Amino acid sequence: MRNDAGLLREIGVRRLIASTINSTIGAGIFVLPAAVAADLGPAAPLAYVLCAAMMALIVSCFASAGSRISLTGGLYAYVEAAFGPFVGFLAGVLYSLSASMAVAGVASAFVDSLAGIWPPAGQPSARVAVVAMLFGGLAAVNVRGVTPGARLVEAVTLAKLVPLGLLIGVGVWSVRPEHLAVSVLPPASAVGRSAIVLIFAFVGVEVALVPSGEVSQPARTVPRALFTALAVTTAIYLAIQAVALGILGPALADHVSAPLAEAMAGVVGPAGRLLVLAGAMVSMFGYVAGDMLGSPRALFALARDRMLPPVLAHVHPRFHTPHLAIITYAALVAVAAATSRFTELAIVANVATLTLYLLCVLAADQLQRRNVSSAGTPFVLPGGSLIPLVAAAAILWLLSQATMRELSVEAVVLAVAALVYLVRRGVAGDPINR
Repeated sequence: MRNDAGLLREIGVRRLIASTINSTIGAGIFVLPAAVAADLGPAAPLAYVLCAAMMALIVSCFASAGSRISLTGGLYAYVEAAFGPFVGFLAGVLYSLSASMAVAGVASAFVDSLAGIWPPAGQPSARVAVVAMLFGGLAAVNVRGVTPGARLVEAVTLAKLVPLGLLIGVGVWSVRPEHLAVSVLPPASAVGRSAIVLIFAFVGVEVALVPSGEVSQPARTVPRALFTALAVTTAIYLAIQAVALGILGPALADHVSAPLAEAMAGVVGPAGRLLVLAGAMVSMFGYVAGDMLGSPRALFALARDRMLPPVLAHVHPRFHTPHLAIITYAALVAVAAATSRFTELAIVANVATLTLYLLCVLAADQLQRRNVSSAGTPFVLPGGSLIPLVAAAAILWLLSQATMRELSVEAVVLAVAALVYLVRRGVAGDPINR
């Protein structure tokens, strides 16, 4: 029987909420309001409501699965418990691919933003040094314990919300009601196109769920934290869009690189613009910090289940953390961040994330059908299979908008992963130690 012996369950509701909000509110919300306004104008909140509704369905499935499976690994562990080692291994590969590419892309964007303030950071050698210090420092914090890593995420979450809160609190007094008036409703197709872009400002919950083996009372903690985080995130996003559009009006769509900074500048001048730009950098750092708390545990989980070298499943005898998995993950993503750019990394991450989501909502349905429960009374999805099926349909619709190039990259990765699994099983027998 698998277990997470040696790990400490020190992540409660508050810390899981902070981790989820931190992983969700990344750099995207600092730029996406302009793109949504360009497509929908004053009707932009419709796209946010559509995305929130789709994420509510998906998060409900995550909450159900997370309340039933309390192992480290998050979505990978849920899928493996529902469908067995082979599909679980593919889910683990998808998570590792999406998480590593996404965090490397955000770290790359962080260095680019730093270079805008301090030009020497844009030099190749300085870029490598900044990335090394970023991931080296975060690895050191997380090796020393899950509590220091979680506390850092809590602090950064509050810090990233400060400029957004100021924009909402100060900007609301400068909103012009006529900028928010909806004269004609946009066609459903336009709302759908905007939602496809905007949905990626809502993903990230999978990162927060990876340290499930270190969550206290998961049957209670996971559902409460996920629903609270989604509600808070949606409210913040709607307020930000309304205030930015209310200040700038149609001109919001013209500021594609830093719409919130321009909105703040319109209220308090250049100092406000600088504050929001700094907030964007803090938000990027927070995303990387949250990923370093969660994603290395995916390597630990795969190694625990003998999918990766068992050495990565070692737990530090003093700090009770998967230290070798943390160090290995930090080194891998640092190399990717130092040698690649945000856009080329994000393309791969987006499709992999949605495919992983699809596997997890189906897993949630399977786990509920089998009445699996490992830690307390689980969260039961109302309506039986209805919510997972509707969530799966929504994800498939989003995936249908991806290009063949994006889908082919993922198909190649999964084909190679399947081959590796089958070869390993043929050589060493079933790699899962039940």
